Amino acid sequence: MSLNTQTRQTYRAILRELPRLSLSNPTPLHRRLRDLYRTNQTADEDELRMRLQTADQMAQYARAQRSYVALLDRYNPGMTMDEEERIRLTARRVGWDLPVTPGSSKE
Repeated sequence: MSLNTQTRQTYRAILRELPRLSLSNPTPLHRRLRDLYRTNQTADEDELRMRLQTADQMAQYARAQRSYVALLDRYNPGMTMDEEERIRLTARRVGWDLPVTPGSSKE
């Protein structure tokens, strides 16, 4: 595989892992990545291969982090709930309905 093809594939892999935004208004991170890929075209081949390998590892890490967060949300849905809501849902799961407290606004 040619170095240019590998560079394009790695750049696209990194962009896929970043939050999607409009191309007309890129974030500073998008601009920095684009500038890095444009300026690295003048480096020697060994240095480019090393930078591509590092960029590929970053893309793989970002992909793994995204998968990790998705799995964490899927298997631990109560992590973002407060204590009261977690207790109420646990009670409903076993067939109980907690009494409504007079001061609560939820009904």
